[in-house]
Amino acid sequence: MPNGAPGGRALPTERPMIARIWHGWTKSADAKAYQKLLRDEIFPSIAARNIEGYRGAELFVRKDGDEVEFVTLLRVDSMDAVREFAGPDASKPVIYPKAEALITRMKQARHYRVAIDNEL
Repeated sequence: MPNGAPGGRALPTERPMIARIWHGWTKSADAKAYQKLLRDEIFPSIAARNIEGYRGAELFVRKDGDEVEFVTLLRVDSMDAVREFAGPDASKPVIYPKAEALITRMKQARHYRVAIDNEL
């Protein structure tokens, strides 16, 4: 098999990557407003900071009883990039002022080494 993968596809290359994962909840009534805020203001403002090693953000959403859970995943090259984003306490949630009124509860952020990045 060329390139070591079925179908001749190249195997993903290994590069250091950290996934910063954060969970927060809103009331169901505030979910659309929070998602719009993330899409239109928060994620673009993170990208505009030009943090070295920032590779993008994803958003996952699910209904959770009377609330809606939001999971953000930021991809960065290193914990240095995480600290540039979050400050010296890397696990501290970064909450933008407009979002404070919409979030009912949250967890500390957690950081994971991306072991397999299987982009197609």
